[in-house]
This record gives sequence, C-alpha cells and structure tokens, in this order.
Amino acid sequence: MGSTSGMLRRFPRVGVLLLSIHACSPAAAPPRTDGDWPAYGRDAGGTRYSPLDQITSDNVAGLEVAWSWETGEAPIEGPAAPIRGQRVRPGNFEATPVAYNDTLYFTTSYNRVIALDGSTGATIWDFDPRTVEWGQPPNGTGFVHRGVAVWNGPDERRVFLNTRWRLVALDGATGEPIESFGHRGEIDLTENLLWRTNRLHYTQTSPPVVFEDLLIIGNGVWDGFVYPRDPPGNIQAFDVHTGELVWSFNLIPQPGEPGNDSWEDGSWDYTGHTNAWAPMVVDEARGLLFAGIGTPSNDYYGGHRKGDNLYAESLVALDARTGELAWHYQTVHHGLWDFDLPGAPVLMTVERDGVAVEAVAVAGKTGFVYTFDRDTGEPVWPIEERPVPPSDVPGEASSPTQPFPTHPAPFSRQGFTPDDLIDLTPELRRRAEALTAGYRFGPLYEPPSLEGTIAMPGILGGGNWGGAAFDPGSGFLFVKASEEPSLLTIGPANPETTVGDYALARGAPRTLRIGNVPISNPPWGTLTAIDMNSGEIAWQEPVGERPEVRADPALAGVALPARLGVVAPPGAFVTAGGLVFLTGGSDVLYAFDAASGEVLWEGRLPAPGYANPMTFRTREGRQLVVIATGGEEGGTLFAFGLPE
Repeated sequence: MGSTSGMLRRFPRVGVLLLSIHACSPAAAPPRTDGDWPAYGRDAGGTRYSPLDQITSDNVAGLEVAWSWETGEAPIEGPAAPIRGQRVRPGNFEATPVAYNDTLYFTTSYNRVIALDGSTGATIWDFDPRTVEWGQPPNGTGFVHRGVAVWNGPDERRVFLNTRWRLVALDGATGEPIESFGHRGEIDLTENLLWRTNRLHYTQTSPPVVFEDLLIIGNGVWDGFVYPRDPPGNIQAFDVHTGELVWSFNLIPQPGEPGNDSWEDGSWDYTGHTNAWAPMVVDEARGLLFAGIGTPSNDYYGGHRKGDNLYAESLVALDARTGELAWHYQTVHHGLWDFDLPGAPVLMTVERDGVAVEAVAVAGKTGFVYTFDRDTGEPVWPIEERPVPPSDVPGEASSPTQPFPTHPAPFSRQGFTPDDLIDLTPELRRRAEALTAGYRFGPLYEPPSLEGTIAMPGILGGGNWGGAAFDPGSGFLFVKASEEPSLLTIGPANPETTVGDYALARGAPRTLRIGNVPISNPPWGTLTAIDMNSGEIAWQEPVGERPEVRADPALAGVALPARLGVVAPPGAFVTAGGLVFLTGGSDVLYAFDAASGEVLWEGRLPAPGYANPMTFRTREGRQLVVIATGGEEGGTLFAFGLPE
C-alpha cells in the first residue's frame, strides 16, 4: 500500500489534563515489584497470578469500595457509521488496567487511554485518539477495548495503544504522543498486510505484547465480513523506539511457506480473517511468542477454502525476535464452528510422570484445554485424532477427524442431544422439544447444516477471551466457561461475493430460548479448577447470575440453585492469598476459595463487570482489586480493598 500519512494527520495531538503527576513521572523507570500488574495477564506468561496476600480467605469478607472512576462515555450522534443504521456507541467497558508503582493505565470503550493514581482513583492524564470520528466499528458490539501495553526503558516509559488500524505511542508521564515514533506518534497497521485492506474493517481489542524492544500485535475483524480478500491475519512486530516493522508472520501461508498446501484451489489468495485477535504471551527466557489463532472467513462454511487451513485455530509458537515459526498445533481442522482459540495461552510448569515439564496451555471454545511442551510442541498428554460426523452441505468438505485431548477432562459440556433439553418443568421440556423440532442434534463437531444444527459449546464457548489463570503453588488452572448451545444454520450465499466456482455461503448463528430461559439446564456459566499435574478437575462451580431468567414466569415455583451461571467471556485471576476473583460477566464480583471452590465474598456491582479483574498494591501498601463495569451508558472502574 502507499503512504497514508496524510490521512493520519486527521488525528492531532490531544491536550492532556494533569491533575496529578507524582505517581507517573519517573526520571528512570523503576523495577517491577510484586505489587505491580505490569501486563494484561500480569506477567509475560499470562498466568494472571498475583503474589499479593494481604487479602485472604480470613478477611476477604471485609472488602469495601476504595474508590471509583467513571468513563463519562455515552452514545453519540454521527458521524456516519460504516454499517448503515448504526450509531456510534460504547460497548462494554472491558479493560484490564496495568499497574506500575501505583499508577494504572487502561483504555475506555471509546479507546481513550487513561492514567490514574492507584491510591485515589484521580485522573493523571487522559489521551483521546478520536477514534470515534471514523464511525462505529463494524463488530455488532459497539466500541470495546481491553487494555494497553507498557514498555519501560532506562529513563522513560512508553504506553502503546492499538486502536483500529492505528498503533499510537504515548509518553507514560504526560500522555502525549511521542513524535519520533512513526509519523508524529503513530503508524498504520495495515500498510504491510497480505493485500490492500479496508482500514474501516480492521479492528483491535486485545493489547499488544512487549518483548525487549519489540511491540508484537495481531488484529481483529468482524466475523460478519465475508467477501474476497476481507482483512487477513498477520502477526507483526515493531520497534518500540521508531515504529519500524521488524517482522511479520503470515497466518495464511503464501506460496513457498509451510502450510500453503492446506489452502486448496488457491484459497490462500482470497480468504481472510485467520487472525490473532486474542491476547498473546511470551516466554522471555526462550524468546518464544505464543498466539492462539481464529477461524478463517466464513466461520461456518468452508467450501471455498478446502483443506485444513493452517494456521487457523492453531496454537502458534514464533521466535519473538525474528518471527520465524518454531512449532504449531492445529486444534480444529477446517473450522466450521467459530471455535477460535480466544484467550491468552498460559505458561506453567507441570509435573508429568515425576518430571517437571515447562508447558504452555490454552483453553479453547471447544471446552478442551490443550497442553504442550514449550520447547518441542509435543502434547503433555496424548491428543487423539478421532472421526467426526461429515458435512452434507453442498460444496463443503469438512475434516473427517478432529483432535481430542485425553487430558485434562473437558471443562464444559460438549455435544447436544434431545436428552439435554431443559427439564426443570414438564411444560418447559415440551416447549423446548417444539422449538427444536426439525433441527439437527449431535456430538461435538456435528457440522452446521441447511436445516440448522444445535451446537454445544455455542458460539461463546466453552472458553473465551477471558482466558485462564494459573496458581503455581497448587498447580490449579482456573477457567470460566459458558454453557449454552447455539443454532448454526447455513444460508444462501450473497451472489455478489463469489470466488471462482465457490460461493461464500453465510452462517446464521443464533441462540434458542423459551422467553428468557435457555433450552438447556443450568448452570449456564461455570468456573472450573483443573489440577494440571494430574489433568483432573479439582472442582467446578456455577458463576454469575441470570436475574431475567430467575424472574421468568415459566420458572415460577421452581426450586433453582443459588447461582444459575452466566453466559459471558470474562475470566479470573488468582492470588497467593488463596483467592480467585472474577465476575464471569455478571453484576457480582466473586471471591472463590482457590482450594475448595467455596464462594467467600460477593461484591454487588451497579452493572455487569464485563472485564477481567486485576489486583495491585498502592504506595501505602494497600492491596486493591479492580474491575471495570458497565459501558454502554457509562462505564465505571471500581477498586475494592480492606478497610484502611
């Protein structure tokens, strides 16, 4: 592509309000401490484990609100949105702050970058990239963003924002763009992709990864885009000082690259997506980057992209310095279910047959945890290729087998039969049977069909972008799951989007409910603790509430469990204090006992907390737990702590 610097000049530097600067203007960046939360998953390996232990099972019941901070964002009229009829609006407030020396850095729904005083919640600076001026992102959710990346040098701190097609470098002390980075503080992430890309169709939600002097980044794209050469997936690395491209890895292998033959009939030349939209992690000692990859376009029909389609739905290990492939493992061949690897991989050490194995594990939408030796890519437990049902959709060529891990046990329900229909009352069962009459039931990997296939896990998983948290002391991995099926129906292709003889048929996923009640039995959301040394489930508990379901007249008089479980992606973190914190996407912040799964505390929120929480220590030594809530009509960041 040609230079777009003229277009980028539409985004002038935004003035910043300096209410406080004492916590954010180091002459030299301080070393990390146990009280910090320096990356999206706390550490480079994404464990979401904090060594803080001020808050414990003995005192967690005393948590109270320490401070709150409001985004002040609301829907706005105009400008014209890329999709007709949409207005510009914030989606859920999904950010997880990073914390350095009592300063929090995070993004709002509208992609503003905020620096807060961690002790008080007072704003230090506020940078607005004015992303909303380009209209509503075409994702169906409104504006969402989950965080920033921070690079610390010997005498400066840089905060990096990836907002749609732009990568912006900010001074950590002032929030002003760093003029020497790219063009006046930013670069265009679409300049070096496989083909010319509509920048309005290119999105970002997960923060980049920092490794040494490199910033490594993937991209998002709305699943609904289905056209030849829709935005492709690449992982790119940029110099943190200059913004220059250092390397790029094609997730759709081109001629001469390994895996190209898995895209038959030249489909590598026009099939998009296959992107690293989820958070990535780095093994800093080995210099290895681990990334989970999404589904190719279209999510539910692949007649135009026959073959296994590497590196779609794979765990990819790259040399973080060069971008060269170290190894990969494809968890779903020729994906037809939107079974992305949606959450960050997790680095851990596990014991296998008395031997310590430095492993990487990733939780899939499939409900499986896939676990590998970091050096070799060999599965820690056997993964078996098993026959799966074939597709009978015209033009489709589904894979005859799929990988099934033998351990750990699945953390969510898999497959859906008539016996799985809700039976809380005879009337609900009757209505569920009537609602699903004519649809196809089947095991995991039953393909989408013309009449409609009921798939479990559904389109939100299993696991999702909340990922997993790992306690190195107990060896437990904590995974939030959604437990509600989806209907996958293949519809006619748009006649304007054809490639050769292959029409890009459209998938139409939706949720089947009886009023507000799902067609399956509760729980509809769970938190599972998996012992990664044995591969066995230690405990599983419902997480989250569904007040609209509990109040449905169809359930009047039915004895329901205390927690019904919520269908939503957000995950957990775990602490040395023996606690697991998460909302699971509900309006309650829970503290679970990490060993037993007992709920020890519930913090009621004014709106759902649709983010991964985090914890840090203030300069006064107080441990705080932070969660982002709401968003569509104004988001709020809450910090909870023990009484001072």
